[in-house]
Amino acid sequence: MSEFPFRDRSLPLERRGEDLISRFTPEEKAYQLCNSAPAVPRLGVPAYNYWNEALHGIARAGTATVFPQAIGLAAMFNAPLLNRVAAAISDEGRAKYNEFQRQGDHGIYKGLTFWSPNINIFRDPRWGRGHETYGEDPYLTGTLGVAFIRGLQGEDPVHLKAAACAKHFAVHSGPENLRHSMDVEIGDQELYETYLPAFEMAVREAHVESVMGAYNAVNGEPCNASTQLIGKILRGEWGFAGHVVSDCGAINDFHSGHRVTGSPAESAALGVRNGCDLCCGGEYRRLIQALEQGMITEQEIDVCLRRVFMTRFKLGMFDEPATVSYAAIPYETVGCPEHRELNREAARQSMVLLKNNGILPLKRGVKLAVIGPNADHKPALLGNYNGTPAYNYTPLEGLRKYLGEEYPLFYAQGAHHVRGANEAHESDGVSEAISVAERADVTVLCIGLDANLEGEEGLNNAYGNGDKPHIDLPAAQQKLVDALIAAGKPLVAVLMVGSALAVCDVDEHADAVISAFYPGEQGGLALAQLLFGDYAPAGRLPVTFYRTTDELPPFEEYAMKGRTYRFMENEPLYPFGYGLSYTSFKYDLPQTTLTAAAGDIAAESAPVTIPVSLTNTGGIDGDETVQVYVKAPVPGPKYELKWFARIPVKAGATANLEIALPPKAFSTVDETGARRILPGAYTIYIGGSQPDKRSQELTGQAVGAVELQIAN
Repeated sequence: MSEFPFRDRSLPLERRGEDLISRFTPEEKAYQLCNSAPAVPRLGVPAYNYWNEALHGIARAGTATVFPQAIGLAAMFNAPLLNRVAAAISDEGRAKYNEFQRQGDHGIYKGLTFWSPNINIFRDPRWGRGHETYGEDPYLTGTLGVAFIRGLQGEDPVHLKAAACAKHFAVHSGPENLRHSMDVEIGDQELYETYLPAFEMAVREAHVESVMGAYNAVNGEPCNASTQLIGKILRGEWGFAGHVVSDCGAINDFHSGHRVTGSPAESAALGVRNGCDLCCGGEYRRLIQALEQGMITEQEIDVCLRRVFMTRFKLGMFDEPATVSYAAIPYETVGCPEHRELNREAARQSMVLLKNNGILPLKRGVKLAVIGPNADHKPALLGNYNGTPAYNYTPLEGLRKYLGEEYPLFYAQGAHHVRGANEAHESDGVSEAISVAERADVTVLCIGLDANLEGEEGLNNAYGNGDKPHIDLPAAQQKLVDALIAAGKPLVAVLMVGSALAVCDVDEHADAVISAFYPGEQGGLALAQLLFGDYAPAGRLPVTFYRTTDELPPFEEYAMKGRTYRFMENEPLYPFGYGLSYTSFKYDLPQTTLTAAAGDIAAESAPVTIPVSLTNTGGIDGDETVQVYVKAPVPGPKYELKWFARIPVKAGATANLEIALPPKAFSTVDETGARRILPGAYTIYIGGSQPDKRSQELTGQAVGAVELQIAN
């Protein structure tokens, strides 16, 4: 079958694709547009399932390195490291694919089209899937999404290592139980200001190969058939040339949920006609019926086929393996020592120190009590969309490995995550926990949630679906917290959770508080190293920790008023961008007002460059997570993150930085969705946190500012 032109590597990809598509029958074409595409033996086309996941490691396909959950990777505030993590993930993906191909296994979760990353904005902490995202800020999300996509897709000039997929496009973040029928009405300003920037960066900067549509509708159109989102914006304004894939079953929602069509065949025709190229599910098999009834033409189907098969050609699936460099990646790459060490570094960088009255770092010899439902609970390491780790360390296991089995260490579970109908009374474990705490010098209390309590629709969690009705600590754990506070022993609280919790009393009474998120298979060891001062923490919160559920706007409301650091009016418990260290830093900024000229942001204008001296004034080496926020002279967000970097500085040393802000950093969005730079006085804040009062109170350090005057 090598005589077919589509097998000829000397031909342009477009011509190879056209040749292959021309050989399919109409029925074959329809079936090739479903995620589980059958083989076409007469053409030598193998079966292929497009559905695979790589959110924070290769998922659902057996053993793989499980990195921190996406929200923890965001807390690193380190795009270069995330790029290395994604490259390791795609190395393992290729290694597993190569072995599956050798064995003729073409099943689900065995391919190279990874439906990751999730770059939705985590606008509300009640959303169950928020821990799959990079947090609440559009710039942070977009920058990290670009780094992940580039790492996943590789740098080979001929072939993609893997095909990334930016999801879920767009304006999607719960409620989970309404996603199949919900219509989000939103104005152009908030659409372009908050919900689209990360996707635009994924398309324009990272050249992401695929985009997945969201279940919900936006302004009356289901996202997977939206003329505004797919036609006008994605393909028109941004020039996206890859393929669009529906979320699973979303085409069925056209008639069963959104009721914009009257039959499965009509839904399939609408999806193809409006630019959804690939269907996750079997709905596009109805395209044969749609063809017969004149709802769609074969030429319209061919448009989708060209985009979908172009991805497979780019991945080298119709080339001899010897000509594809990635085909040589061996299976031994999976879970290799280099990836385990990279994972430990990612886990260390994801840890956020939220409070420390001086108790940390601990000194060896201190007797520890390790208590809590997440102290020895493996699911709290893994989040969701995860693989099976070959190695893993819960906090208890990590401390035992770090300290040695003979070290004085006591353990008690203390409480369940939540009280279930068939579980013991929620206070039954407290007495043992108190006994354990009384015998120790310091208690390490590991509380929070896991992916069985917050996740996707269909998750049978304690609240009936993947979302949470409130952001309080579950009652069973709150009783444990209260009892340990009353016991009066020094207390280090470790939050293992994928979202913000209102842990005000923990903040008030604990001696130290650490946010570990879902830290991956190496999380317990990274935590032990943090507790005993092997490194200085520099993670930062990618989400705001609110004080109460009551201050949150209605969950179903997508307007940003009152949400996230950009628009909230109340004082947070812990702000976005906040985190402490074991060392301290001093910033020296320019004292003069900078000047620039306004203009079209599409113009090739020079960046605004700001020299900054950063000195480690503490006694130990450490990273500083430098953040730059811009306040514009127009109504809108209070200020917005526009640059960040994690900078290592040795004790007593000074790092000299040149922070270059592109013109777009000073652009604002008007009510029509247009982005432009306006003249006026801008404030550029530079420091280790955002410039709010609460961050200054918690860190004891004000953020410096540089003024910029932009003239006409």
